[in-house]
Parts: sequence; C-alpha cells; structure tokens
Amino acid sequence: MFTGLIQGKGRVVTVEARGAETRLKLRALFELKNITPGESIAVNGACLTVENYGDNWFTVYASAETLQHTSLGALKTGAEVNLERALALGDRLGGHLVSGHVDCLASVTDIKPAGESRVYTLAFPAEYGQLVVPKGSITLDGISLTVNDCGPEFLSVNIIPATQRETTISGWTPGTKVNMETDLIGKYVRNMLGPWLAASGVGGGGGKPASKLSMDFLREHGF
Repeated sequence: MFTGLIQGKGRVVTVEARGAETRLKLRALFELKNITPGESIAVNGACLTVENYGDNWFTVYASAETLQHTSLGALKTGAEVNLERALALGDRLGGHLVSGHVDCLASVTDIKPAGESRVYTLAFPAEYGQLVVPKGSITLDGISLTVNDCGPEFLSVNIIPATQRETTISGWTPGTKVNMETDLIGKYVRNMLGPWLAASGVGGGGGKPASKLSMDFLREHGF
C-alpha cells in the first residue's frame, strides 16, 4: 500500500528485456536507505518487488501482465521515474490510499499555465469514467492528485511548482502515456453497488429493462 507522495526520482540504469518480460535496474536520485529483498517499491505508480539491491540501486522484475497494463515497457536506459516505498504503519497518510495496481494508461492531451501551476488534461478509456469524480483522488504515474474537472473520458489536474520539481511531470508533453490508478475506495463502492445498480436499470436506454427499485426491494436487501 502506498500514499501517492513521491519520495524522489530514480533513473533507469539498465533494461533487460526477456521476451514479454523485463528486469529493470534503477538508481535512486535521493538517499534510499535500508532496502530489503522482497519489499515493494512503486515505480511510476506500479508496485514492484525488489530482487537485488546495493548502494542506492535496486533491481525489479516486471511480468508480461505488468507490461501489458502499464507504461514500464517503454522505459529506456537513462529515463527518470517516480519512486515511493510502501507505507509503514504509523506513517502520515498525506496523499490517499494507493494500491500500486495500475488500471489503465492515460494520455496527456493539453497543458496550460495557471499562475505558477500548470493544468494538465488527460484522456483515458471510458470504462473508468464512473471512478473519476470532481475533487476526488487520482494517481498518475504514482502521484496522488486531486481531480479538477472531469468527464466520461477525460480529467484535468492542477500541478503546483513543488510537484513539477520533484516528480517526472515536468517532462510530460502532449501524447505522453502515464499510468493511471483510480480511487481504491471508489472501486469497492462500485463493486458493492453493482448488483443493485443492475437490478434498478441505472443507465437506462438501449432496450434495458425498467427500474425494479422499490421500497420492498430496498427492505429485502437490508436498506
């Protein structure tokens, strides 16, 4: 579990592709102490397991499944990445609950200045639209951010100067693909409500049945 507060950037030292899988050697560009084999580190928001380590460097393995759903397969030697170690009990939860399990890739479509900040607009697959809400939390390349505005297939975020300096966002340009993880709590809520939403015909149209939601239905299901 992570918080989306990036501890610092790292640099890709080597990329060892093995068919549909990859091993990465990463060097932290900040002091990274007491690494242990098997610990979890989020690399651009993807939770990976430390295999080997040394003085401020470590190696991780990215499976075919990970490469299919993230941008890690596009990393080249010398690329910079966002790094965050797993949350320890008792730490401040300064961002939001982040699992490190990327949902999809989002694409930067527009960047506009807003005072000292920048507003980034990104497009994403419509199937995730219900999990993105105004002023809700979103994780982009491992960074916990607040959604400014959104629609079924887009969102915008305001990036303050500190975040521009301390993460890889400063290198984003239109067309950049970033790892997106929607809010963990929102996923559970949608999953729990799924049977009731289906029964009530929420969404309507397209030949869907009329709503079955009634007082008797609610009482029967404990509401």
